[in-house]
Amino acid sequence: MIRGGQNYVSSPPAFSNDCKRVLVCTGNTVSVFSTSTGLQVSSLEGHTAPVTSILVVPATDVFCYCWTSSFDGTIRYWDLSVPEMVKKLDLGMPVSSMVIPSFLGSPEETNAKTSSVFAYVSVHDGKAWQIRKCNLTNYQKVGKLVLKETERPEPLIISPSGNYLGIKDKCKLHIWKLPRVESDLAVAKKITLHHTKNITILAFHPTERTVAAGDVTGRILIWRGFGTQKFLDPSGSNNRISMNDGEDKPGVRQNDDAESCSVWHWHSAAVSLLSFSPDGAYLYSGGKEGVLVLWQLDSGKKNFLPRIGSPLLYFIESPDPSLSLISCADNQIHMLKTPSMEIMRSISGIKPPLSYQEVCENFSGKAAFDCTSGLVAVQTENYGIQFYSLFANRGVYEVQVCERNHQPVDDVTVLVTLVELSVDGSTMGTVEVKLPEEGIGGVVCLKFWELDSDTKRFSVSTVIYEPHRDVDISAVAFHPTRRMAVSTSYGGDFKIWVCKERDIQQKGQRLQNSGWMCHAVGSYKNKAMRAATFSADGSVLAVAADTVITLWDPDKNVLMAVVGETPTPIVSLAFAGKSEYLLSISHGLKPQLSVWSMSKLAMAWSYRLHVEAVCSTIDSSYFAILALLPESNERAFKGNGIILLFNATDPIPVASMSVMKPKGGALAFLKGDLSEQAVIDGKTPQTLLVYINGDREYVIFNPYDKEGHKLSVIRQDVALEETGQFGYSSIYGELPKFDLQKEKTLSVMSSASERPWETIFNGSSHMLPPLTKLCSVFLESLLEKRTAVAE
Repeated sequence: MIRGGQNYVSSPPAFSNDCKRVLVCTGNTVSVFSTSTGLQVSSLEGHTAPVTSILVVPATDVFCYCWTSSFDGTIRYWDLSVPEMVKKLDLGMPVSSMVIPSFLGSPEETNAKTSSVFAYVSVHDGKAWQIRKCNLTNYQKVGKLVLKETERPEPLIISPSGNYLGIKDKCKLHIWKLPRVESDLAVAKKITLHHTKNITILAFHPTERTVAAGDVTGRILIWRGFGTQKFLDPSGSNNRISMNDGEDKPGVRQNDDAESCSVWHWHSAAVSLLSFSPDGAYLYSGGKEGVLVLWQLDSGKKNFLPRIGSPLLYFIESPDPSLSLISCADNQIHMLKTPSMEIMRSISGIKPPLSYQEVCENFSGKAAFDCTSGLVAVQTENYGIQFYSLFANRGVYEVQVCERNHQPVDDVTVLVTLVELSVDGSTMGTVEVKLPEEGIGGVVCLKFWELDSDTKRFSVSTVIYEPHRDVDISAVAFHPTRRMAVSTSYGGDFKIWVCKERDIQQKGQRLQNSGWMCHAVGSYKNKAMRAATFSADGSVLAVAADTVITLWDPDKNVLMAVVGETPTPIVSLAFAGKSEYLLSISHGLKPQLSVWSMSKLAMAWSYRLHVEAVCSTIDSSYFAILALLPESNERAFKGNGIILLFNATDPIPVASMSVMKPKGGALAFLKGDLSEQAVIDGKTPQTLLVYINGDREYVIFNPYDKEGHKLSVIRQDVALEETGQFGYSSIYGELPKFDLQKEKTLSVMSSASERPWETIFNGSSHMLPPLTKLCSVFLESLLEKRTAVAE
């Protein structure tokens, strides 16, 4: 089993002492990347919940150790040279943030403080988040002294000198002066600085008593000389000089313990990044604009590193003054060469789901797969397509669909609503929509892209504006063996496109180019067409026309047959079993998975399920579906979704796997082998199944290996919705309601049944309800229900 697609920017990364490696929190593990290549070289595995912080132990020798904290309630000590875990401390409470003051400051100060290592942690005791002290050397249990309670897990910020600890809490900054000699009973002094807006981030000056904070409006506040009265007064008294606050402390509110407060404003949205340079002469800031701003602390002058292309999250300095890194919200970590601030290389994770997909009603954020090379194509925030290697777990390259700069603070005006790849991965189709402004100016654009055999990158071949008049495109499908494609629209028609070679005369040379043109147009009773697919040999084109399936000859554009009807509109189609069966997915009030026999042109079997994704193998009759579980079944299946593997000839699932975050997920069968020995022996690649969840995390596994990948085999009776069973013929069916064990494992298959008479008469006579109760339910079930629409 291969897992990938983790979030690289959930917590700040850390450099190793020799600056040759970068440690990144990636879910339950810590991934170690090389700074010279940007590739992963090792990982630290052992935590059972997301890792929240990484702290590298400072050292002068070649050995490197680090501490990590996690939501699993443990703090672990690691040897990076092996790598393996050396020590584990169980706090018994989730840890959201951790700092170790003794790791900071000069070596003389560090050795003089204490022989024990103390950490400050933010833990949850079951009621609230608390900041406590923990002795990592002589650990027995986390300290009982609570520095502060907060509603949310606030990150702990330590000063570069290790003398001050701070957190943000709504409109306040809480700062503690840590004891010079740490012990279990040592108490820190505290002050509070106030602001009028919610604070988003803070940073301490490396040498001075200066703290900077950013707020939700984009302002940066700098308090100088904080703690003059509380921290520097040996008696600890908090006596204040009775003077005019405006003259004595310019910019300071509520008579806070600071000498002055100044405000800088450049960012147009919330500040998410603040960091002082090691010498304290500059302040780095960043936000949603994707621009790193370099402020000169004395004069307030600014320099910029623009067009990073994504909101900024963290800026980390390394022990090497010529190297730093910046983490971005698009799951990328860029390594910078200082002081020129050039991006040398990047650690590319999979791009997160689009934040503006709700803007367009007909948006399809489903990923497209190149099953032969193991690549997945996903839409990005900057109007592009990212190609991500599923087996290597890293980004390969990006294609810019719309040539425009991405401005996260602007209103969304363009959407890349759909991406689709051909079977061999050589052709790509994309659909972009320019949203209308006040109902005017909306444009739909269909683009075909060709893969360059030398560069292995896509370049645009044909641009088609308004291919279906002024309506949106619902689906694009490619012919399995020829350069042919079909696009469907909500306006009630589909178009078949073919690619033809053409000669172009340029500068006295005869060049050959390819272009796509319309081959045929079809429709069926002006019904909206939401899905289309070709058969395995390409001889049949299936197009969903609202609730029916139409079968066409793509070459002659002749309607050959109309198959069945479903309760709600069909949104997805796929052939299975060498095109012997056709799968249809319907959404709406009565979602349904239907399997149609092409030899009989009739429904073979169906399930009342909400199916999010479906995929089928090319050379066998197996197919897999991703279904959403009803809320009542989440606990029984240990997740909120389930993957079911079927043989199209048999309505009983072959295997199942419970999954998390299925909404917006996708499935695909890939060619590959999970065993290293198979690669050495040169065996034929197996058929693997990849599942990508709504957060674009994925897992690759062998769906047929039930023992090796913990797939639970289903061989019990399931509640089928078969054709022909209705009325009195279904009265004596099984009653899952009275079988508690079956209900726990199989209620997902029967939960959507809306015919109560199927089960109310089943069971022992002494367990049946009285006839007075059964009669009213039975008679009501015979009546046709209609939804009343208010006029």
